[in-house]
Amino acid sequence: MGDLFSDAADARASEVAPLAQRLRPASLGEFVGQQHVLGEGSALRRAIEEDRVHSSILYGPPGSGKTTLARIVAASTGAAFEELSAVSATVKDVREVRARARERLGTTGRRTILFLDEIHRFNKAQQDALLPGVESGLVTLIGATTENPYYEVNSALISRTQVYELEPLAEEELAEIVRRGAAELDVELEDELVALLTRRAGGDARTALNVLELAAATAKAEGSSVTEAHVEDAARKPPLVYDKAGDAHYDFTSAFIKSMRGGDADAAVYYLAAMLEGGEDARFIARRMVVLASEDIGNADPRALLVAVAAAQAVEHVGLPEARLNLAQAAIYLARAPKSNASYLALNRATADVRERGAARPPKALRDGSWYGRRLGHGEGYVYPHDDPQGFETSYLPEELEGRRYYEPSGNGEESAEENAS
Repeated sequence: MGDLFSDAADARASEVAPLAQRLRPASLGEFVGQQHVLGEGSALRRAIEEDRVHSSILYGPPGSGKTTLARIVAASTGAAFEELSAVSATVKDVREVRARARERLGTTGRRTILFLDEIHRFNKAQQDALLPGVESGLVTLIGATTENPYYEVNSALISRTQVYELEPLAEEELAEIVRRGAAELDVELEDELVALLTRRAGGDARTALNVLELAAATAKAEGSSVTEAHVEDAARKPPLVYDKAGDAHYDFTSAFIKSMRGGDADAAVYYLAAMLEGGEDARFIARRMVVLASEDIGNADPRALLVAVAAAQAVEHVGLPEARLNLAQAAIYLARAPKSNASYLALNRATADVRERGAARPPKALRDGSWYGRRLGHGEGYVYPHDDPQGFETSYLPEELEGRRYYEPSGNGEESAEENAS
């Protein structure tokens, strides 16, 4: 009886499945996007077509086609295809897959491909359980992850796999998928609505189809065609691909800092907004701005450090959401400020000398001139600059470093070479 129920459920599954599931491509010919890794003649495409896929990790944002690509491999391969989700799988499950693969290979000579979704969710022990089968070739692993595998996957496993990075789908690629969805639902879509759906999808094919399906259902219930209002209602909140504990944290932080360093205030504010909307710690953002104020602006605009520190204090004393304004003001100021990394380079040069030579002792004239120091001749010959201008012309470096230059003014903003040479 249980089998009858199962057969009936399978027969009706396609009827009740979401649109994105019903339209999942079954072949490379139907697959949209990722031409940089799946273009004609590419290594991955040839491997799939010739059924010689090696252990691989598919890395990319949601809706970029990772699971779909794995299912295409499953449909085209002569190997046995097993599937696990790292969210629920255990070490025992992995060992059972290996045991079945060994038995299958020994009795029929048939290979085994294991698709492991969310591979970044596996801990070290679970990943180690995969290693013997992958290393020996007993199991061909296809892992899928939304997190940078070089952060999340053991180096031993990474070294035995090929990493393919999938990109968010371009608007023209999403438009093709939306039109397929509209045909499946038998609804008419103006070009403007197709464009709106692609914009609201954020590069995610699954989101595009989910929004389309909901908008079409709402329009049908109202007895009307799909309108912009239906799409906007179905896409209440745009997809935000940001995980403050994951890969996006590093990518957006890097882009934020580089935008301020490069003087692009618009980009800096955009990345700031994305981080704040994603739940990034505002104190972390403020700390990065304080560092940038000295590392990349320095004395070209000494006020930049004051602005950054003030923003950090505002975060502590005002808090979110109001402190967003303080962070935005500071980010724009830092982006527009004249740039200099002279202080950063000066410190690096001095640090290199300290590490190479050790900390050279200051000249005796600069050492502690208290009564105890004077007993050793310390402080003798020191020229007090306020009494004798010659003190401003004297080198204060240790004797063995005489003539070394660590600080080289950039000439930008207030850090002009002429001003500092005087």
